[in-house]
Amino acid sequence: MSEKLPRYEGDFLAWTGGGLFIGCGGGQVAPHAHYAIQLVVGAPSGLKVQEGSRGAWKACAGALVPSRAVHSIDVSDCEWNAVLFIEPETPQGRTLAARLNGQIERLEGEELAIRVDSLGHAWRECRNSKTVQQAAQALVDWLSGTLPHLPSDPRVLQAIEHIRGRAGEPASLEEVAGVVHLSPSRFRHLFVEQTGMPLRTYQLWRRLLLAWEFLMQGASVASAAHAAGFADAAHLTRTCRSMFGLAPSAMRMAGPLSDRLREPPAAQG
Repeated sequence: MSEKLPRYEGDFLAWTGGGLFIGCGGGQVAPHAHYAIQLVVGAPSGLKVQEGSRGAWKACAGALVPSRAVHSIDVSDCEWNAVLFIEPETPQGRTLAARLNGQIERLEGEELAIRVDSLGHAWRECRNSKTVQQAAQALVDWLSGTLPHLPSDPRVLQAIEHIRGRAGEPASLEEVAGVVHLSPSRFRHLFVEQTGMPLRTYQLWRRLLLAWEFLMQGASVASAAHAAGFADAAHLTRTCRSMFGLAPSAMRMAGPLSDRLREPPAAQG
């Protein structure tokens, strides 16, 4: 979304290799491109997609946008909408990139509608981040025809835990490789094989996840940036624009998931 859409309100989630904006409101987004492959859906109808900066607007239930493809979306007539990002290096990303071959694909169909409804139900009714993430990932897995893939090598799992324990502070390849007793070159190959992305990209995803978690809890952009290991708010904004095509200030964190995070704990009886 762009900073000209202050009425857009919702939530953000991220996981290894992907992320999701889901919310209500907003309007027409200025033409832009970003590194991640994008899946956008509008419910129950009303989504419009433009290819390039001057292409014709076309209505659809959803659209797959390849990496670095200039496009725009209009969600003015949608009751709610979701924008999912898929890292091109992941198994799902590689499959979708080959399928799209650089062209935007508009999506329709009853099965898509059923899966979008499931995502909407998870977000609005369940109000549970894990359930929403599972519904979003299931939608991507269905479109890509790939099976869910999680790191299973104990050395990679140990490395991931080490990275998470640093609370946003980046770790060098040599440091993480040393933790799991591998050479940097061997660890680099193993990590990409297991996660679908280089260590540096994975760490950036982790820092973005942390930043948006703080934003969903009500933190300012500046404090979220600092807590997640970014140099300042401008650094976080540039990174979000590069990876998602929007700035953190474009979205007001006021969806069911962020509202739940800010609810006071229940009184103990």
